[in-house]
Amino acid sequence: MPRLLIISNRLPVSITEENGELKLTPSAGGLATGLNSLNTENEVRWIGWPGITTSKKEKQQIITEKLEELKMTPVFIPKDKFDGFYNGFSNSTLWPLFHYFQQYSDFYEHTWRDYQWVNYLFAEQLFKVAKEDDIFWVQDYHLMLVPQLIRQQYPLASIGFFLHIPFPTFELMRTMPRRRELLNGVLGADLIGFHTHDYVRHFISAVRRILGHEHHLGRIRLQDRVVEVDSFPMGINYEKFANAVNLPETKVELERYERETGNFKIILSIDRLDYSKGLTQRVRAFNLFLKKYPQYRGKVVMIMIVVPSRDTIKHYNQLKEELDKRVGSLNSKYGDITWTPVRYYYRSISFPRLIAWYKMAPVALVTPFRDGMNLVSKEYVATKDDGKGVLILSEMAGASKELISALQVNPNNLHHIADSIYRALEMDEEEQIERNRAMQKVIERNNVNRWATTFLTNLKEVRSKSLNILGNHFNTEKETKLVKAYKKSKSRLILLDYDGTLVNFRSNPNSARPTKTVFNIIDNLSKNELNRVVLISGRDKEILEKWFGEYPIDIIAEHGAWHRKNGNDWSQIKKLNADWKKTISPIFQQFVDRTPGSFIEEKNYSLAWHFRKTDPGLAEIRKPEFLEQLSHVITGKSLQIMEGNKVLEVKNDQINKGKAAQKWLKEKDWQFVLAIGDDYTDEDTFKVLPPEAYSLKVGFSETAARYNINSVEQVLSLLAKLT
Repeated sequence: MPRLLIISNRLPVSITEENGELKLTPSAGGLATGLNSLNTENEVRWIGWPGITTSKKEKQQIITEKLEELKMTPVFIPKDKFDGFYNGFSNSTLWPLFHYFQQYSDFYEHTWRDYQWVNYLFAEQLFKVAKEDDIFWVQDYHLMLVPQLIRQQYPLASIGFFLHIPFPTFELMRTMPRRRELLNGVLGADLIGFHTHDYVRHFISAVRRILGHEHHLGRIRLQDRVVEVDSFPMGINYEKFANAVNLPETKVELERYERETGNFKIILSIDRLDYSKGLTQRVRAFNLFLKKYPQYRGKVVMIMIVVPSRDTIKHYNQLKEELDKRVGSLNSKYGDITWTPVRYYYRSISFPRLIAWYKMAPVALVTPFRDGMNLVSKEYVATKDDGKGVLILSEMAGASKELISALQVNPNNLHHIADSIYRALEMDEEEQIERNRAMQKVIERNNVNRWATTFLTNLKEVRSKSLNILGNHFNTEKETKLVKAYKKSKSRLILLDYDGTLVNFRSNPNSARPTKTVFNIIDNLSKNELNRVVLISGRDKEILEKWFGEYPIDIIAEHGAWHRKNGNDWSQIKKLNADWKKTISPIFQQFVDRTPGSFIEEKNYSLAWHFRKTDPGLAEIRKPEFLEQLSHVITGKSLQIMEGNKVLEVKNDQINKGKAAQKWLKEKDWQFVLAIGDDYTDEDTFKVLPPEAYSLKVGFSETAARYNINSVEQVLSLLAKLT
């Protein structure tokens, strides 16, 4: 049974030192709580920072032994690396950028180096306890390089990654100097999870536009495997919060709060100190509420609990100062000896007191500018055993996708928030109960255990798909069999595509010239009298003649429209009409004009629109438009549209590579047949081959070929062994 290894920045417990003694404190965080209660048969082990920085080997050994009892492995981060890793790159570069505070995002090469160093340290410590058949689950933005490091160590491992914060749009991500390294790091995983579909879209867009990897329905196909990207909204331990209302210690706190607050209606705001939470906006909105609705002065109180966080970072200190000033200004403006509008507490709060505030507050104000999920909103709703209370929730929080019955607001619209506070206070109990019961059903079902279980189930399925692809992988064993069959045979037919098979296709179709290696391979293969070498390409006959005319090989051009056998003149496989190009060429030109970077390639019996140099986002829009328009124009004509690798081509439907290849296949009973290609046009060739033939598809998309082969380089290496 494989183990589940959870790799996170922090362990679910913290080690502190008091009076020379080490104290272990369980974490109350949602991730730790949820994964510790995970219903799984797998043994679970955590790897992470224990919350203490020490370089003393004896102390490290004691901590390691204490944590081993809990199946936890500590990662001790040196003091000289911790600040650059945590306060620096993680929280002064990634955190602000991913939360759309680009102006706060600093990039320094030394903090990036510390981030790299610590990610390598995590991987190093992980490998001391890991096995290849373990399931690896990497958590959050602190460790974005770790999935790829695991993949390099264990190529066949099952690896998941979950980002607990928002993922920004491509336009923001492209401003990150180390964007490629971060994206490639995350792509080491088999399954990449986010809280919402918006973040999924942003990530896929960044991968496509920065790294050039295409996707289909959220599946990114890399060279040797499939990476799936999906949304998994994280929940809370619903039963824990719902039942906590009836705990004796909670009731004690409730009674105390009721005495202290009297008849004031409570508007509750609980968050840790962070500029992404919109804390000052809440104070400003409450100020506006009191101005617009003076009848509520002296009747409502905002309880504002701010939990200290990252107070060594400049922008957090500045936020604390601004918040203090705004609260003080509002209280001095409206307050009197009997009424303090905002009761402001800068401190942590115990669980019973938290539940008591949730329970008694008729309104909760949760208005972050950006939030990956926001569990406070779910916790508040879960405590409403009588159904009474109103949640005001930012539409920018991930939780807003699930909690659609909340009063959703734009956190930048102060009037909207102020009016929503008024609406919440005026809402009748029947509507409150209806809204909360609907949200409670969602929260109870989509709890944290379900989140974790769903992610791990999907990870298993994705890894299974990748293993199926790897089952068709052209490995050393299969190569040895092919070479042996080749050498044993006395008559051989070798069908070779060109672009993407013998050379890496680039932007301009006339620029991907054959390399010296390709010329040598073609020369050596064609000199062997037992071989019949056929170059079968979509390129026009003029360029193929120019490059390969001197070699004693057969050539099929334009997907089968033209062929040259035994060094003879070119001839058409079938008499074709190209008059249709006069009608369709203007449409091609129209889309070239509208799509910067694209261009037309005209062949004798086909037209191709290439968009490899076009901005991927624009190409994504133009391509379906072009397809729709072409589909109408070719109706009733003997034409077909072919979609290739960033190319659309219109050609006569009587020709394809498969029909052309059949002429050579029927010539004799070949003892050895080999066909290699890279795109869907080569599928026609693979489909007409005899069952015993060797067929190789370059890349790892679905194919009719027997095997998938990694790359052009591996193809050339194989062909060199046949010469």
